[in-house]
Amino acid sequence: MRQIWIPKTGEPEVLEVREAPDPEPLAGEVRVRVRASGINFADVLARMGLYPDSPPLPAVVGYEVAGVVDGVGKDVDGFSDGDRVLVFTRFGGYSDVLCAPAGFVAPIPEVLDFGGAASIPVNWLTAWLMLVRLGAVRAGDKVLVHAAAGGVGQAAVQICRHRGAEVIGTASAAKHERLREIGVAHCIDYRNQDFEAEVGRLTAGRGVDIALDAVGGESFKKSFRSLASLGRLFVFGVSSFAPGTKRSMIAALSGMWNMPSFKPLALMNRNRGVFGINLGHLWDRGPELQLMLAEMLALFADGTFEPVVDRSFKFDEAAKAHRYIQERRNFGKVLLEP
Repeated sequence: MRQIWIPKTGEPEVLEVREAPDPEPLAGEVRVRVRASGINFADVLARMGLYPDSPPLPAVVGYEVAGVVDGVGKDVDGFSDGDRVLVFTRFGGYSDVLCAPAGFVAPIPEVLDFGGAASIPVNWLTAWLMLVRLGAVRAGDKVLVHAAAGGVGQAAVQICRHRGAEVIGTASAAKHERLREIGVAHCIDYRNQDFEAEVGRLTAGRGVDIALDAVGGESFKKSFRSLASLGRLFVFGVSSFAPGTKRSMIAALSGMWNMPSFKPLALMNRNRGVFGINLGHLWDRGPELQLMLAEMLALFADGTFEPVVDRSFKFDEAAKAHRYIQERRNFGKVLLEP
């Protein structure tokens, strides 16, 4: 098999393609020939040495793939060679063959190709957890979505549209027209506008019901201040810790320093809530994740949701893929293809 390795921390060019023997599925596992692998910002942070959950380097990262079953271990029911499946995996996704527990494997609806399927597990489960499972988003809610053109952002926009909520999205100005075309009510240029002030203006000082923030640092404070009464802030990433392709400890430390501290009494008095989401820490909740994934896949199957894939890169172009994401050029998901 071929894999993309992170041999050491560094810029995108440290990524290496290596050969290794094909794995054999153990009891309870399914082996998949991968056709597409999803890239997430956590992978970028791992490459830069800024992701505490990353396995020790050298390592193969990657949380999600789509492909074809070509091996089934003992005690596995429901999967056969040739089945098209998507997989949520704890690392190892940057591979053209992998084995995964059957409980984290799901059939791909006929309407989806491999690229679309590989774009779903991490981004859509994260957005669903925040908006539906915990956020109880409903018609009439106002939702602030940071990085609305990104993978989680695009999932969030579609979920909000399905639930009848109004989206205020942040993105670079070049992406605003397309965001409006897909239903974002108000766009904020995060590079040239103060999103907190804009949210106040757009809501006449009321604030938003839900804010989704993976920026980190000072942004968490401002998103919290942008909440209305009974508002919920979801924090699920720290992209501001990596403003460039080269690790900056100044940026990381500055982001940590500017992190807010939320006080229980203040939360009670202001009727606001703060949730933290890390999908990689929910491996013990596999059956629940499967149920949520099945509910979403049914909505893909009937055309309610559509995957938004920006671009696919070959394994040999992994460095270009990471750089593309870090330059904030993507609109939707970025993939790797073996």
